[in-house]
Formats: sequence, C-alpha cells, structure tokens
Amino acid sequence: MNIGPLTLSSPFILAPLAGYTDLAFRQLCREYGAGLCYSEMISCHGLVFQQDKTVQMICTVPAERPVAMQLFGSEPEIMGEAAAILSELPIDLIDINMGCPVKKVLKKGAGAALLRNPALAARIIRLVRAHSKVPVTVKIRTGWNHESIVAPGFAKMAEDEGAAAVILHARTWTDGFSGEVDLRVLEETKRAVSIPVIGNGGIMTYEQGQRMMDQTGCDGVMVARGALGRPWVFQPNRDEPSLVFRLRALSRHLDLLELHYNQTICLAKTKNHIAKYCKGITGGAAIRQRIFTMTSFLDLRAYIETVQNESMARQHR
Repeated sequence: MNIGPLTLSSPFILAPLAGYTDLAFRQLCREYGAGLCYSEMISCHGLVFQQDKTVQMICTVPAERPVAMQLFGSEPEIMGEAAAILSELPIDLIDINMGCPVKKVLKKGAGAALLRNPALAARIIRLVRAHSKVPVTVKIRTGWNHESIVAPGFAKMAEDEGAAAVILHARTWTDGFSGEVDLRVLEETKRAVSIPVIGNGGIMTYEQGQRMMDQTGCDGVMVARGALGRPWVFQPNRDEPSLVFRLRALSRHLDLLELHYNQTICLAKTKNHIAKYCKGITGGAAIRQRIFTMTSFLDLRAYIETVQNESMARQHR
C-alpha cells in the first residue's frame, strides 16, 4: 500500500503504544515484517521545549525505516512547530493523535477530545501539514460514544486539510480498549474518502488483520497489543510458536535494547515486556518472576541464554 509517495512492503503496521514502541521494539517489528512502525505518543510541548524524555523518544536509525512519529496536543501553533522539528529528522511520516482515550490527555483537549471539536482538529491538521516536509496521517476513533459516530465525516475533513491517510481505531472513546470493533463504521469511513484508511482495534493475529481488510475494504491494518511479546504477528501462516522460537525473538529484542540504551534502561524495558513474551507458555510464570527479581541486565541476559539452551536441548531429545 501507499501513503502519499511512501510505498510500504506490507499493509501490516505497528501501532503507537505508550511505554512500548520505542526504537528497539520498532526495529524488532520491522525485522519480523511490519511494513511501517509508529513511535510512542510524543508531546508537542515536550518537543518544542526540548524536554529530555521527549528528545530521547524521537531517536531513530536507518534500519527501522519507514518510521512514523506520532504527535499529540491541542494547540495548533505548537503542533505546527513540533511538526517542523520532526520534519528535520530522517523519518517518513508524522501522525496526529486524535483518538487517545486517557484522561490526562483529554484534560488538555488532545487525543479523543478533538473528536468533539472538529474545527480545532481541522486547524491542527492544517498547521501540521503546512509545517511538515513528510506526509501527515491522523489517528481517530469512530466517535465519542455510540450516539455520536463521527468517523466518516471526520476522515473527510482530515483529507480536505491535507492528511495522506487516516487510521481508524474502530471503537468509540467510551469503549476504551475493549468491546467489539465496529467494522461497519470502518467500511463507511473507507467509502467516504479517497486516501488510504487503516483499520485498528482487536487485531491479535495476522489472520484477523487480513479478515478486517477483506470485510471492510480498508487499505491496511494497525496492530497494537497483538504485537506485544509477539513480533511475529506481522508474518502470515505462523503457527503458535514454540518456547524456543519465543526465546529467540526475546533474545533479539535484548540485542536491540543493548544496542540503543544503557543497561539500566535495558533492564527496565525488558521487565516491561517480559510478561508479554511469557504469556501462555509452560514455565512462563517462573521465567517472568525470576526476571522481575533481577538487578543486572547482564545477569538477565545470561539467564535467558541458559533457558534458551535448555529449551533447545529438550526440543532435540
């Protein structure tokens, strides 16, 4: 699929996930077949005023491209300034978050709050587009609640303001991250615009993503929680992997963490991801509990290598 001049190798895309889609995880998902990866949500104020934590979030390397950086905020001028800063980086897209349901984001008038203020949303898209040297996408939800479904019209407005694609999380704000996705609204949104529409919500397997495209005609799909601890979700015809396969993916994730971060950060980030890798596997709880007690990343790496070697030996008996 294409987003503006950008051609993707796959219509399966990694969603922006706060606390998870850092540089190492994005690069890992690209290696496993994701056509495009989105950064964590980046505060426009944090970027414009050069807050250390925000500056660290925009680090990128050529190996992860194509990559998109996602901005959030509610002040058009600041959003425009932030887009100009991001445009100087070697990135491929800028996304505007207009779907986040988290209350601290809503209190600032950002995220899903913009679904209730289309005039402000239009101005934000316009100024981000004007200041950006790369295509701009917009991530939205179907509406605030089931009595106020706005996605088709909102997507058309985004297209009119210069958006190159729309990503639709096919749930309302009141749904949060649970409940059935509304494929009917996704299909209606696709028909309402001529730019690509990317479906999002409830995709835990490659087959579910393919089914969403088949049923709605959307151009691509964005995988969020389905990719956590399962970066192979971007590959077709993948049976439920063995422990050895999972540990190999985890080991590669640790390689990439070590490549990009210091060991203190590596340890914290591994603990953040480990429960996802261990979910549903025999002995997973024991592995997770052991790692949570560790205070050294080097010890953690050695432990994972030991578990990996033991698992391979059992597999070949």
